[in-house]
Amino acid sequence: MCQQVPAYRVSHKSAPSFTILYHEADHDTPMLQTPTHPPNSWRGKARTLLEPAVVIVCTLVLTFFVIGLCVLIVNGNNPVGRDVVSFWVAGRQIVHHANPYDSSSVLQIERSVGFSAQSQVLLMRNPPSALCLVIPLGFFALRTGALLWSLLLLAAMVLSVHMLWQLQGRPRNKLHYLAYSFAPALLCILGGQTAIFALVGLVLFLRFHQGRPFVAGLSLWLCALKPHLFLPFATVLLLWVVLHRAYRLLAGTILALAASSLVAWLLDPSVWAQYAQMMRSSGIQDEFIPCLAVALRFAIHRQAMALQLLPAFVACVWATYFFWKRRAQWDWMQDGALLMLVSLFASPYAWITDQAVLIPALMAGVYRSTTRAQLGTLALASAAIELAQVLGANLHSAVYLWTTPFWLAWYLYVSAKAHAQVSRCSL
Repeated sequence: MCQQVPAYRVSHKSAPSFTILYHEADHDTPMLQTPTHPPNSWRGKARTLLEPAVVIVCTLVLTFFVIGLCVLIVNGNNPVGRDVVSFWVAGRQIVHHANPYDSSSVLQIERSVGFSAQSQVLLMRNPPSALCLVIPLGFFALRTGALLWSLLLLAAMVLSVHMLWQLQGRPRNKLHYLAYSFAPALLCILGGQTAIFALVGLVLFLRFHQGRPFVAGLSLWLCALKPHLFLPFATVLLLWVVLHRAYRLLAGTILALAASSLVAWLLDPSVWAQYAQMMRSSGIQDEFIPCLAVALRFAIHRQAMALQLLPAFVACVWATYFFWKRRAQWDWMQDGALLMLVSLFASPYAWITDQAVLIPALMAGVYRSTTRAQLGTLALASAAIELAQVLGANLHSAVYLWTTPFWLAWYLYVSAKAHAQVSRCSL
């Protein structure tokens, strides 16, 4: 017989992180195993020492990081050097009927607001269909626009986590607080990047794909802000649409992309040509981005861009097989979790901030967890990223290469342990 206790809750007295946990009966939540080692054994003593240490470390690191984030937002929201500047400049250029992808004019504006003479240009690299999202920023001064942008990102993250909590059946524990402390999402808000909007689009899709497919399709427009993060996901989605004849979902996506592209074209008929020219001359192929595909190309042949697409191609083939094998019982909440983890793992390029879109997948793993050690491992990994930022790590640093493999390995381990526990209990 399996010995279990109800899932752990985060204490209301603690910070919104993996902090002080306590037992509380709750039949609606996943079950965590009780410790099997006697308290007086060396393993029991180690557990007694390590659990408070994990709590203290995670709480302190998160606290320092969140304080810094709040100071940044409240105390002037200094935007210089953050990606929010590129979105503000793009919005301003469109409002003034100028080229949002022109590096020389963009750099001139950026230096006028505080960039140093040695600073490189920050360009918006999202496709023109994303311009309607940044146009409102062009009507504000930089600091005001950056503040509003940061608040919008924060609201989008809160909305996403709240909807995920609802999709999980509104469990009465506080395990979803782990999502609020997920380091890549906090870094995304800190930098003013758009992966949080892609997260919202993904969560909206998960919420509406069954009952309101057209709305789910519209929401995928937000995922198209970062299309390279969703290649295996998009492959399976197209197969699923055809198999289930969910053409209203496809119609919603096409309509949203067409409407946003039309807006950009009406504002500047040359915008798509300007975007293509920017991508050809941006020099992104010379940047080291800490992810598997870029590391593979740099290690073998830096000029062979096809190598950077190889992991994504292999992942798309795997995704097709994975979906087809499970097509009769496909579940976007559960099967889609592994699919998104593989999509990020094999993405042609992905920054640490782009990993914010993994929150739904990791929360699926959190609710499958069977021990506090599994939750603590996830929290420590997130704290390590926050600590690296506190210590001044650059987003280009190879120190972040471990992150996507770790999230994938953690999810597979937790899922395997949960399956094994269910198998033992069914005997």
